[in-house]
Amino acid sequence: MSFNDDESSEIGLAGQSKLESFLFSCELSSKVPFYTFQGDEEEDLEHFLELRTVCLGEGAKEESNVVEVTAMNHQGKTISVPIANLHMSCLPMVSLGEFELKAPVTIRLKAGTGPVTVSGLHLIASQVEESDLSDDDDDMEEEEEEISPIKPAKKKQKQ
Repeated sequence: MSFNDDESSEIGLAGQSKLESFLFSCELSSKVPFYTFQGDEEEDLEHFLELRTVCLGEGAKEESNVVEVTAMNHQGKTISVPIANLHMSCLPMVSLGEFELKAPVTIRLKAGTGPVTVSGLHLIASQVEESDLSDDDDDMEEEEEEISPIKPAKKKQKQ
């Protein structure tokens, strides 16, 4: 359940990477207790999930709702970590800042019935080829050539 094209940007990272971001959201409940985020299988793309908020939805009961994520650690092992323990009366929402995980990521409602909304950004990093970089430089040079310098106005001579 992700929403594409709501927020998109292109950033040149060190002149070699392109980063696009798309709004992400999923709702967990007793009917749908988990969501697995996976990127496309394209070779040159890396997909990341940047979690920002975990929030109880309308109709949530007075109970603890524990949300956990399962992803790979730096050693390539799958681990599960609780990221929020929400309760309607004392903590209905948690801000995670910019909690970034590489795909695949599974978000699970470990305890409680929800609904719990998890939101953030789907980030797609791709490598920019050298030919793409040189095309951009050529475009800049062409724009500079098209702009003619401003000449001062000629003064009228008194007669």
